[in-house]
Amino acid sequence: QVCIVQKRDTEKMYAMKYMNKQQCIERDEVRNVFRELEILQEIEHVFLVNLWYSFQDEEDMFMVVDLLLGGDLRYHLQQNVQFTEETVKLYICEMALALDYLRSQHIIHRDVKPDNILLDEQGHAHLTDFNIATIIRDGERATALAGTKPYMAPEIFHSFLNGGTGYSFEVDWWSLGVMAYELLRGWRPYDIHSSNPVESLVQLFSTVSVQYSSSWSKEMVALLRKV
Repeated sequence: QVCIVQKRDTEKMYAMKYMNKQQCIERDEVRNVFRELEILQEIEHVFLVNLWYSFQDEEDMFMVVDLLLGGDLRYHLQQNVQFTEETVKLYICEMALALDYLRSQHIIHRDVKPDNILLDEQGHAHLTDFNIATIIRDGERATALAGTKPYMAPEIFHSFLNGGTGYSFEVDWWSLGVMAYELLRGWRPYDIHSSNPVESLVQLFSTVSVQYSSSWSKEMVALLRKV
């Protein structure tokens, strides 16, 4: 749950996320909550939702973060907002800077999607929700099946199914590309749902090619292909 709070001495407004400890235990979320807190305490970037304070009482844990009042991109998609190429390019650039920073901190976000991109009052994008992020050191690769299936990169499924070599920071860029396509077109490039078995997804990526709208500029298509 999230509420808006104000710091008394500075009168600055923040968002405060609070989680019931018992519910976290019952849902087996304790490890993820502490991982998110550990990561947020070590990072700060203009295009992330930054942590300012954290504390707890007997029943709840609290995280005080940047207050962003522009809504998330999922909300704007559901409102049938028509995103222009220039706006989507702006989001791609801002998220590229955020992902480049996360890479410098050895962090894979693993859940880049419209739901986790919040807009500020000026319309700039900020990445949030490090609940399933992971830290990998030089030479290491991640192997866990983690993320939201429609936005997950093929190598995550391959690694899970075939015991492959794992995956690295590149999976966040795949997710960014899927999200950018969805913002422009209103639907994702692949018809994937959370209920799809992993085996079918591995086959889908090897047989289905992405269709780009003829109304998009060559520059936009080239950018999406590179992402």
